[in-house]
Amino acid sequence: MGKSPLGVQVIARAAEVLRALEGCEQGLSLGQLAKQLGLPKSTVQRIVAALDQEKFVTASTPGAGVRLGPALVRIARSARFGLAELAHSSLEELAKRTGETVDLAIMDGTKAVFLDHIEGSHRLRAVSAIGISFPLHCSANGKAMLAALDDSALLKVRKAITLTKFTPHSICTWKQLDAELAKIRKAGVAFDLEEHTLGISAVGASLTGPDGEIAAISLPTPSVRFVSNKRELENALRDCRNALIEKFGSP
Repeated sequence: MGKSPLGVQVIARAAEVLRALEGCEQGLSLGQLAKQLGLPKSTVQRIVAALDQEKFVTASTPGAGVRLGPALVRIARSARFGLAELAHSSLEELAKRTGETVDLAIMDGTKAVFLDHIEGSHRLRAVSAIGISFPLHCSANGKAMLAALDDSALLKVRKAITLTKFTPHSICTWKQLDAELAKIRKAGVAFDLEEHTLGISAVGASLTGPDGEIAAISLPTPSVRFVSNKRELENALRDCRNALIEKFGSP
């Protein structure tokens, strides 16, 4: 980096700051950033000030540290639209085949954010919406994406995530969750058996998007219908996932 032109070096260091803030909902102090990046605090302060001016970060306040800013959210939405647009027709086919609601989500910090949503045709169906978020540890798409993370990325999430108990069936310890993630990696699909909402179960599967992002497709279903149709839903989801993998050319 020292041999790079000054402008390139500044951009590289700004990118390091942004990466360091990823997944840190409460933010980091200038001192924490400086220590983590191995840079002088004064250098970090100048970079943060420039990023704050462009709204790429939000400067520290008495109650919180430096955090990622709103301008990055707008940029991320633009990038994510490409994934949703490419996957949409396949999601529609999955919804038509099963009659169930289909959701496409991407990991955003410690949450799964829905990028696309196709309503099922059944009168009794699960309802969600584009833009809403679900916790990772107790949703089918969230657990599928957690299972797809490498060790370093999963460790970062572990430090930030809170295993909130939403229902009596929610996983609320890392021992339980680690065992669940091992099963998901082996099976290739994840299940939410009324872990987030009583009366709703789901099956989900992760895939890598065209830009390398980790995403997941899920079929949330009223539990009364999920039990009898579980194998059919799982097979339909696998077919959809495989078709998208072939379309994206991703592993």
